[in-house]
Amino acid sequence: MNIIVCLKQVPDTAKVKFNRETNTLDRTGVENIMNPYDQQALEVALGLKDKEGAKVTVLTMGLPQATDILKEAIAMGADEGVLLSDRVLGGSDCLATSTALAAAIKHLGEFDLILCGKQAVDGDTAQVGPEIAEHLGIPQITGTLSVKYEDGKFIAVRENESYSMTMACAAPLLITVTKSEKEPRFASIKGKMKARKAVIPTLTAEAIGLDPAVVGLKGSPTKVKKAFTPIPPEVKGEIITEADADAAVEMLFNKLVEAEVITR
Repeated sequence: MNIIVCLKQVPDTAKVKFNRETNTLDRTGVENIMNPYDQQALEVALGLKDKEGAKVTVLTMGLPQATDILKEAIAMGADEGVLLSDRVLGGSDCLATSTALAAAIKHLGEFDLILCGKQAVDGDTAQVGPEIAEHLGIPQITGTLSVKYEDGKFIAVRENESYSMTMACAAPLLITVTKSEKEPRFASIKGKMKARKAVIPTLTAEAIGLDPAVVGLKGSPTKVKKAFTPIPPEVKGEIITEADADAAVEMLFNKLVEAEVITR
């Protein structure tokens, strides 16, 4: 069983500040970490490795320093890591990012399962995982809480608003993870030693046959013009203090009519 886990290096959102003058996020001095949802997806992959003897490959797209999270994943138990890094990928939106990652996955060869975090905490779009599945033409199950393998199929429990849904699908497929059944494991001493020695190969757009016109700013149909903190709406209220309940109801009714909330 071959499992690919897509990871993203993100700023620690608990420490990011907002610059109201420039309407941008101020990441100065902010530590980069593995996206928490991706960490949950990694734990699901490692759980399947423990039970099924799967090979787990972690993949990320980013700057050279993104190898930090790949080595962190190897220290936790992943078998190998691959970095997709190229100047032409800079500025990629969700569509361009998913296009690039799908091309990298095709380049890596056959797989049974792709795991992604539900979303990245710096963008919160929850689009990249599903879009990768569309590019590859494979089924997808999103927002899962647990994944296991039985009788040649992956069984996933999917999160819904008021109930859960259990779904089964044969390989290959893509699953996005909300939260694993177990908390992400700590790296072992043996794992840390392996990660320290690990050589992370770097793929470029040319190496995977990716057209520069479909990635980066050129291949991104969406643009962020500005980011801002929503201003809470001003709430105006009035307390009716009439002692008589009937009189209070009458006053409330008349005010709602005046405000055109209701009609007589």
